[in-house]
Amino acid sequence: MEENLLEVFWAVTRRLRVQTKIALEPWHVSPSQSRALGVLSRHGEMRLSALAEHLRIAPRSATEVIDDLEKRGLAIRRPDPSDRRATLVGLTPQGVSTMQAINEARAAEADRLFAGLDPADRADLTRILRRLRDAR
Repeated sequence: MEENLLEVFWAVTRRLRVQTKIALEPWHVSPSQSRALGVLSRHGEMRLSALAEHLRIAPRSATEVIDDLEKRGLAIRRPDPSDRRATLVGLTPQGVSTMQAINEARAAEADRLFAGLDPADRADLTRILRRLRDAR
């Protein structure tokens, strides 16, 4: 029996998750921690509530992620100068360099995953996935 589109899509998604988990092993960073590092790397310092919104997780979960990253020296908290009741979170220099290394490892994994596609197929897949991502 031939696989349908949904089954194939989920199989590729699982493969990508496994490869990403393996790619993150050298830094002992979980996927949720890696996502938080990525958001902070792209957007800079922000309040925990804003980080939670970017990650689409509960503020309590964002606090736990930052607690773990802070213990490892990858993130830092500081008072928000515009509102002393609020706290900003950002990356430490070690967090920045770790995120750069993770991005390089992810790019290498993506290159391996998509290596079997010719440039035209890659472009078509990118266009289709963007359309699905942006559909409302």
